[in-house]
Amino acid sequence: MALTREQQELLVRVGAGTPMGDLFRRYWVPILLAEELPEPDCPQVRVRILGEDLIAFRDTDGRIGLIDEFCPHRGASFYFGRNEEGGLRCCYHGWKFDVTGRCVDMPSEPEESNFKDKVAITAYPCIERGDLIFAYMGPPEHRPAPPEIEWLTVPASQRFVSKRLQYTNYLQALEGGIDSSHVSVLHRYDLDGDRLHVRSQGSAFLKGDTRPRFEVAQAPWGLSIGARRNASETEYYWRITPFIMPWYTIIPPYADHPTGGHAFVPIDDEHCWVFSMYYSPDKPIGDELRASLKAGAGNISVNIPGTYIPKANKSNDYLIDRKAQKEKRTFSGVMGIAIQDQAVQESMGPIQDRTKERLGTSDVGIIAARQRLIDAALELREHGTAPPALDPADQRVRSASIVLPRDVPFHEGAREAMAVRPGTPLVSV
Repeated sequence: MALTREQQELLVRVGAGTPMGDLFRRYWVPILLAEELPEPDCPQVRVRILGEDLIAFRDTDGRIGLIDEFCPHRGASFYFGRNEEGGLRCCYHGWKFDVTGRCVDMPSEPEESNFKDKVAITAYPCIERGDLIFAYMGPPEHRPAPPEIEWLTVPASQRFVSKRLQYTNYLQALEGGIDSSHVSVLHRYDLDGDRLHVRSQGSAFLKGDTRPRFEVAQAPWGLSIGARRNASETEYYWRITPFIMPWYTIIPPYADHPTGGHAFVPIDDEHCWVFSMYYSPDKPIGDELRASLKAGAGNISVNIPGTYIPKANKSNDYLIDRKAQKEKRTFSGVMGIAIQDQAVQESMGPIQDRTKERLGTSDVGIIAARQRLIDAALELREHGTAPPALDPADQRVRSASIVLPRDVPFHEGAREAMAVRPGTPLVSV
């Protein structure tokens, strides 16, 4: 069933004061890779997130600040300011603010003036975790504990994190992340050669059965979305994707490789950051695999140097290769799993009109995720109900690819496989 116009608007609008925007502000929001603020007093960076224009900086003591981009004096951008001696100083008249948004110096005013003590700027608390910087943009009294999704908590040697800019609403990207059925089509010819998919029996099941049956189970973190394919006359192959509220997915693993995941974070209504990661809970990601990821293996994009914009992008038709498409080296003619996803999602336009959709049985996971988001936003708006997955204990879940007897429900048969036990390997085929 297609969405109503009202449901569509509720889901895609993320600015302050909108139901979905208010919901998202109750979570810790990934805003940057830690590498973007590499050291104290390094250059500040612009951050547009949830429709707000902000500036992030790391001060002399290493604390991270996220403040309004524009100085409250005359509106000049802090991007052109000086990051020095414990604060960010506007280059126009020298007003200086610390990471809490407090004005600590006002050289344009008389020495005896206490005007600076009356001036503050919007500032959001930030934390650094798992090679990412997070901000909390909601009511201070409701600030949750820091996130503990497993890939954030493993040693750095067992994790690889990247990001790319996508020119769509966050929901188009999120829906792709929980849609296992497209793997059998869009990524079909990448499964044999991609570094993160070789040696996987699961790839054979994916290509052998392009008509997965989906089941969805409600969970404390959000949803468990199971995609079932035939494995034998007595068994099913299940790919189980956790959707962790409000924008995380963990991709079911292949063979003994690290598993991937995403955070689809709204920049505004028409753009999002796709933070992509691979992690292994029990062993380091070796140099050879790390080099492959940097070169675009798996769900990682190769970006234009100095930016987080993919080299293959809308402006160059994602470097589509019709010869490779004809020769079945890639199904779409677009090379690389990450860019294949981005190409089809951006082809829908900045905001897909879901009132015109014709959904099928393979879309039950997408339907359930939309409803989970709508319900959480309305419960918060109308009743003040705290959103799901704020408790770190509810975020500790793994994906799984597993073969189960046909008479065993996936959420029961895979319960142990989806439990986080530090240092133990993923369950995968």
